Amino acid sequence: MDIIVRKSYLSHIISHLNRGMMIILVGQRRVGKSYMLRQLKRWLEENESDSTVVYINKELLDFSNITNAIELNDYVSSKFKPDGKNYLLIDEVQDIEGYEDALRSLHAEDRCQIIATGSNAYIFSSELSTRLGGRYVEIPIYGLSYSEFLEFHGLDDNDESLNDYLRVGGLPGLRLYDINDEIHVHDYLQGVYNTIMMRDVVAREQIRNVPFIENLSKFIADNDGKLISTNSIVKFMKSQGEKVSDSMTSTYITHLCKALIINPVARYDIHGKKLFEMIFKYYFADHGLRNYLCGFNIRSSIEKIMENVIYLHLLTQGYSVKVGILRAGEVDFVATKSGKTIYVQVTYLLASDETIGREFGNLAAIKDNFPKYVVSMDPVSGDLDKYPGIHHVHLRKFLKMEL
Repeated sequence: MDIIVRKSYLSHIISHLNRGMMIILVGQRRVGKSYMLRQLKRWLEENESDSTVVYINKELLDFSNITNAIELNDYVSSKFKPDGKNYLLIDEVQDIEGYEDALRSLHAEDRCQIIATGSNAYIFSSELSTRLGGRYVEIPIYGLSYSEFLEFHGLDDNDESLNDYLRVGGLPGLRLYDINDEIHVHDYLQGVYNTIMMRDVVAREQIRNVPFIENLSKFIADNDGKLISTNSIVKFMKSQGEKVSDSMTSTYITHLCKALIINPVARYDIHGKKLFEMIFKYYFADHGLRNYLCGFNIRSSIEKIMENVIYLHLLTQGYSVKVGILRAGEVDFVATKSGKTIYVQVTYLLASDETIGREFGNLAAIKDNFPKYVVSMDPVSGDLDKYPGIHHVHLRKFLKMEL
């Protein structure tokens, strides 16, 4: 099978090579980090033919003997050329105990350019930053964007393809399946979800109450894009006959976030310019996994899925995303990047004057000149005279825009 190159990611990685920094690729399992590393390996072999490329994939049995920092250091030392240019590529680096010590030592000795992948948000933690002394750059890898989805599955850009994307999500491995085969799609997503839960949550975090964390992930999936507090979860679980505490619930949510299954999104006071950090919204790193947890009940969840997809689209374009809070309303997304801000409202259909007034009115209350969008599935889009400067865009068009 030919490998489809995700050019924007590859170019971004290449732009950081040989600049004195380690490169860490981070993302949920099965979003394509391993393939990105293989694409980089191929590029190095074609463009740096006189260099030594050491590739370690911790998911392969061939590398099972590398379990700690000393074994990692010894292995790569035996492969490197003392006077040549060396590259070290490690897939799933968090599976090597004390890996940060080996990376820090190799980097300090200037022996190689290090590129590693990880499936745990610990890679992003302040503790790791302290251990590596700010010597690395983080590049998040996400599932397929809508445009990539069309390319991977050989689809035309139409409403049917958009519906397929909203339904099955953006995991690259689905390319090997008929995405209209519901049984195969279900089985694949179930396998991915179980792998993440068992390896990156239950085993790594030594979870004792497995039924609760399973129910917790389903609760968050069903409330995708809604404000959630630990107290509201505890009340719901108690109503279902399950006794859990606030502290346990908060800890288990943190475990799901660390495994990169879900992402917390904080609220931002647009007028007061400050963050609220007590209650978050949560969006899934892959909306296909969210749909799997909800039994693929797409029709009743369409607005939640749209929000999740737009959130991921903003992330893939490098934006930091918050939920906007106004004195008399809410803006679904406030996205910022390099001094630029955009505001996005999401609704399934602008079916009434009340809906139009709410979605456009909230944006109109923001008195700045940054771009503002209302995204919906209405067959006709375009700006409304009553709300100048606020752009109404169909979801399919928005997902192909460079923002």
